Amino acid sequence: MKTQQDTAIFLLRIALAFGFLSAVASRLNLWGAQSSGWKKFVDYTAETNSFLPQSWASIIAVLSTAAELSIGILLLVGYQVKGTARCASILTLFFAVAMSISFGIKEPLDYSVFVFSAGAFLLSTFSRYQWSLDQFLQQ
Repeated sequence: MKTQQDTAIFLLRIALAFGFLSAVASRLNLWGAQSSGWKKFVDYTAETNSFLPQSWASIIAVLSTAAELSIGILLLVGYQVKGTARCASILTLFFAVAMSISFGIKEPLDYSVFVFSAGAFLLSTFSRYQWSLDQFLQQ
C-alpha cells in the first residue's frame, strides 16, 4: 500500500511541476507555434487582474513567472516539497480568484485552476516524499 501512495504522491508532484514549467515555457516561446508569448501573457495578466491598475500587469507577469519557474523546478527535483506545494496552492488560488472576479467562475473551472490549487494543497499535507531531494537529504 505504501508503494502505491508513494507513487501517487510522486506523480502528483511531477504533474504539478510540469504544469508550472509548461506555462512558463509557453510565455517564453519555448513551445514554438504553440506558445502564447510574453506580450500575450502580459495582456492576459492585465485582463485577469482587471481590478488592479493596468500598469501593474508587467510587474505581476514577471513576479508570477519567477514564482512559477521556481515552484516548477523545486517540485521537479523534490526540494522543500511541503512548503513549495503550499506556495503553489496559494499562488494558484490567487489566480483562480482573480480569474473569477474578472471573467466569472466558469473560466477557472474550465481550466481546472481550483483543481490545480487543491492538488498542490494535497501534496503539501504529506509527511514524506519518496524519490525527492528532500528524501536524499534526510538520509
